[in-house]
Amino acid sequence: MNRLFYVIVFLACTVPMSAQVLTLPEAINIALRNSLDMQLVKNNLQISNLNNSPGIAGGLPVVTATGSDNEQTVDINQNVSQKISGRDSSYHIQRKGAVSNQLSAGVGGNLLLYNGLRVVATRQRLAELEKQSREYVASQIQTVIAGVMTSYYDVVRQQGYIRTIDQSIDVAKQKLEIIKAQQNVGLANNADLFQAQLDLNNLLQIKQSQQLVIEQSKTSLLSLLTLRPESSVVISDTIIVDRSVVLGNVLDSLHSSPDFLAAAGQVRINQIIEKETAAQRYPTVRVSAGYNYTRNQATAGQILLNQQNGPFAGFNFIIPIYNGSVYKRQQQIAGVNTRNAGLQEKMLLRDNQANAVRTYQAYTSALLQLETAQKNVALARQLLDLVLQRFQYRQNTIVEVTIAEQSFETAAYSLINLSYAAKAAEVELNRLTGRLTPLP
Repeated sequence: MNRLFYVIVFLACTVPMSAQVLTLPEAINIALRNSLDMQLVKNNLQISNLNNSPGIAGGLPVVTATGSDNEQTVDINQNVSQKISGRDSSYHIQRKGAVSNQLSAGVGGNLLLYNGLRVVATRQRLAELEKQSREYVASQIQTVIAGVMTSYYDVVRQQGYIRTIDQSIDVAKQKLEIIKAQQNVGLANNADLFQAQLDLNNLLQIKQSQQLVIEQSKTSLLSLLTLRPESSVVISDTIIVDRSVVLGNVLDSLHSSPDFLAAAGQVRINQIIEKETAAQRYPTVRVSAGYNYTRNQATAGQILLNQQNGPFAGFNFIIPIYNGSVYKRQQQIAGVNTRNAGLQEKMLLRDNQANAVRTYQAYTSALLQLETAQKNVALARQLLDLVLQRFQYRQNTIVEVTIAEQSFETAAYSLINLSYAAKAAEVELNRLTGRLTPLP
């Protein structure tokens, strides 16, 4: 029965032959290529690129062509006056089903000459919107990379738990073999044998549960990569923490992060909107020119043919005089929106600074504890080996061996968790400052 149980555990932990080895640079590049969020911000950037043109701003001429051709049948009943030999007279026209045709065509264009420099302000706003969209893309890149790195190292952390459990399983097997050997010579009882077997079975069950956690963590990572969640991947990596992060450099770099630059861009955009709104209070002058052609023809009636054609040109202007102070209030509202954008910029900087300080505190605390944790793991391993050796010579009880095992597991888990916490804090600090880049 025990042999069958070991076989089942082995098969559950064996990696499928079709599994693909996944490195962190590959994961980041896949995520940036497949991320739906990245596609959204890139599409928004494309929209901003298309909008940033003189035509959208209203600075280019508008040329249109028009045409119509109407054919109709009418009944005519007319009395027409005329003078013959100095005398007024009239004649009567009556016709049923008379056919008439009205043909008109023309081409014309108009060009804006002046509207209070609103076109200039609009061009500036569209350019700022394009810059802001680029910052949003850069910000999303930081978010995607940070999410992938955190999820990737979480899988590494969970696999570290497995390695610790495997070491505990090896110790449990040694303990069981020692008890069996002692029992063969009458130096151990069934109680110790049963307890050792229970400890081993419990560790094997814990390993199975931990394997499930690893697979679920991999599924979460595959979701970030926009890959099939049932895909099989192998991750073989370690957590290496960069110990050179300095709080002063982090705080200084917050002003150049994509999120902050996008917020600062919004302030400039709202300032330009103020200019656009103020321009509505100035006159608008346009020049227009074109060519028209009209032709009216009828089979009966007073006028049988009327044809006109020729060019035209002219100026038109609009002077706003009074509209209930709408433009003035819109300008005031735009000013309030600018102040709000400035406040949001300051709030973002304040929140990022607080987040950076808190994260840096967690980062430094984890680094300080790492050295102690590494020493604790070494000591716990030495203690476990010593207790196991003394147990072999019946100088320790099985309870003492179990306590030493638990101490080793606790120390190893603590080291793994501290390494992950320090790495996660490092990733977050780099995300806040916009320093995360796709790895080669």
